[in-house]
Amino acid sequence: MNILQITSLLIVLAGAFGAINYLFLKLPGSIGILVVALVASAGVLGLDAALPALGMADTMRELVSGLNFSEALLEGMLGLLLFAGALHVKLRDLSAQWSVVVLMATIGVGLSTAVVGFGFSWITGMPLLVALVFGALITPTDPVAVLGVLRQASLPKTLETKIAGESLFNDGVGYVVYLVLVGLAFPKGESEGSALGDAASLFFQEAVGGAVLGVVSGWLVFQVMKRIDDYALEVLLTLGLALGGYVLADSLHFSAPIMAVCAGLLIGDVGTKYGMSEETRQYVDAFWKMIDEILNAVLFLMIGFEVFAVAFDADAVLAGVLAIGLALLARLTAVAVPVLMLRPFREFSPGVIPIMTWGGLKGGISVALALSLPDSEWKPLILTTTYIIVIFSIIVQGLTVAPLAKRLGREPELM
Repeated sequence: MNILQITSLLIVLAGAFGAINYLFLKLPGSIGILVVALVASAGVLGLDAALPALGMADTMRELVSGLNFSEALLEGMLGLLLFAGALHVKLRDLSAQWSVVVLMATIGVGLSTAVVGFGFSWITGMPLLVALVFGALITPTDPVAVLGVLRQASLPKTLETKIAGESLFNDGVGYVVYLVLVGLAFPKGESEGSALGDAASLFFQEAVGGAVLGVVSGWLVFQVMKRIDDYALEVLLTLGLALGGYVLADSLHFSAPIMAVCAGLLIGDVGTKYGMSEETRQYVDAFWKMIDEILNAVLFLMIGFEVFAVAFDADAVLAGVLAIGLALLARLTAVAVPVLMLRPFREFSPGVIPIMTWGGLKGGISVALALSLPDSEWKPLILTTTYIIVIFSIIVQGLTVAPLAKRLGREPELM
């Protein structure tokens, strides 16, 4: 199948599954599409088991392999999704919460990676470095899922900003940590000292380079938009910034996710305030909300179909179930430690730790990173475990975090 046929199939299925969910299940849009896709996948597997001569499961596996989920997300959809998410987070709100966001996206990511890595190595006997790679890929929260849930929760603005900002930045930081650990766990012939030096250099280059490129490219596009009053052209400029900047960052070996977040924050705040007319603001906002919704639907559809790429066996499933608790413990550590560090200097609402812990949904980026791992004896186990955690996170946590947030987040935060 060519790219047009694949894209058409995904859009048709996302629309059809979305309609089924809307008419019958009435779950939140993306989660409903994921559930319908999982049910459809289970139906195909059941039918294949009953009538193996049809070869339906093999056909689906070939189709799913042809989709190349990892490449589609990491090199295509992720930049647009992160840019769209950052576009609706205001710098003024984020700056008021910068200390929490920075600590959770740095120290929190490191703590979560360590907790999962050491715990998973103990559970499975996996080499520690490889287990730390798993910790890094399962640590990022999915801004797509998180921001979608936030729209239903009606949280205090400060708490919403903390969750949104942290989910956007820990995505980029987690990806960089993953790249560094993959280089250490799967070295390409270099010595350990050389690998460590390369890892430190890679972290600085990816993180700082991505942030600088995002700010600079966003500022340049903003300067052009100030001189234009044509909503169609300005929408096109933002699309070019998201796509072109992401590709440029990738080619320069900078962090493309961090670039997309920084550029989106600048355009969403400074750009909309000083570089757009009211009409243009409305069109830009509507365009990116639509892009977000469409890609969100397609992404969750693809996650549902990735069940055909996962090899389930008893040991892997048991490891996955145990790893759910491990991932939640790691998330609690990543949230609680920064909050407790800052508590002497500022006040938090009582619900901030449980809400941010349970609201740290995992999503497509973890599955994509697991799929992109170098081939090894541990890759099938990591992929199966990652998939189990992601499905639990999206369905169970995703369907319960909004009621939890409404109940615990009613008191307004003081800071």
